[in-house]
Amino acid sequence: MLFAAEDPFHTDLYGGRLTIDLEAIAQNWRFLKSKLTDNTECAAAVKADAYGTGQEPSGRALFDAGCRTFFVAVPTEAISLRQTLPDATIYALNGLLPGTADHYLENDIRPVLGSLVEVRDWINLCKSAGRSFDAAVHVDTGIHRLGLSPDEFSATLSDADLMGPFVPSLLMSHLACGSTPDHEMNGRQLELFREITAPYAHIKRSLANSAGVLMGHEYHFDLVRPGISLYGGQAIETEINPMKPVAKVEARIMIVRNVPEGDTIGYGARQTARRHLKNAVVAAGYADGMLRSASSSDDRAGGFAMIEGHKAPILGRISMDMITLDVTDIPENLVKRGAFVEMLGPNVAAADLAAYAETIDYEYLTSLGQRFRRVYGPLT
Repeated sequence: MLFAAEDPFHTDLYGGRLTIDLEAIAQNWRFLKSKLTDNTECAAAVKADAYGTGQEPSGRALFDAGCRTFFVAVPTEAISLRQTLPDATIYALNGLLPGTADHYLENDIRPVLGSLVEVRDWINLCKSAGRSFDAAVHVDTGIHRLGLSPDEFSATLSDADLMGPFVPSLLMSHLACGSTPDHEMNGRQLELFREITAPYAHIKRSLANSAGVLMGHEYHFDLVRPGISLYGGQAIETEINPMKPVAKVEARIMIVRNVPEGDTIGYGARQTARRHLKNAVVAAGYADGMLRSASSSDDRAGGFAMIEGHKAPILGRISMDMITLDVTDIPENLVKRGAFVEMLGPNVAAADLAAYAETIDYEYLTSLGQRFRRVYGPLT
């Protein structure tokens, strides 16, 4: 059963629709959980509006499936999620910005402390209250983004006078090369994380993202935090993606027209018709998350869409509001004005489009346009 997210407009006023399968998200979470031992918790990353699928409905679906711990990026996401999930444990990955501690406490949000100054600010907060407030401590094992250095981590956590009443609720790090399991960086990070956190085995530990879940038990520790895999994305580049697709983008055909051989198509005249073509112009563009870098030209093939099982290559540049597709060899009854074209979904994987755009499927999913009519239900 389909149901629409709140919107004030008639269906026909939209240039396209975005269908999101919440049950598929829940099934993906259950699949990842099945990879774990009973001693490891399966959390969920719902940052960036749950990777474009909607934080509130996706968060509820995951909670109903059994997930109890959630990760977002920034405090505003965390506070919004708290309104949706009053009983969940919520971590904010981007840490503790100046002047924000009271907001974390008021909304029962746990910051992931990613620098020495953040850890010390939180310790002082705990000391002034005479009690420990829940927070994670992030240690950098080689990605060189957020996180205490290994030396800072060891020196701080081993100093009882400095730590005072503060006991972290979670110790975590982040894999730099999980998408390529054979990369030597994974083993180095695993060994370093295991070594420096060993004295604190009584505290929950977390290293694995989606790729880490699929890489095996040694990466799992006490809690895993999958993200892209929940939303059907391909976490490991070298393996067949086992996850169910959860999103489908369809755009309406606005016009079907003929292009004589030798004429050019789109901005910049970058693509020339090598034969007499029939093209369909659809109401989707880079403003809707269809990345411009997947454009086609005389020098390189671009992405594609699907029309009832028929592949429709992109012609020329993707523009802000429209894309031109080659429908020359597709039956005329399938390419009528007003018909829907699958731009992303079960038959057009985000990972496939990302390869044409020289990016990753994360970017497609988190860029899904706000101009489409958003509905929730099965993708078929």
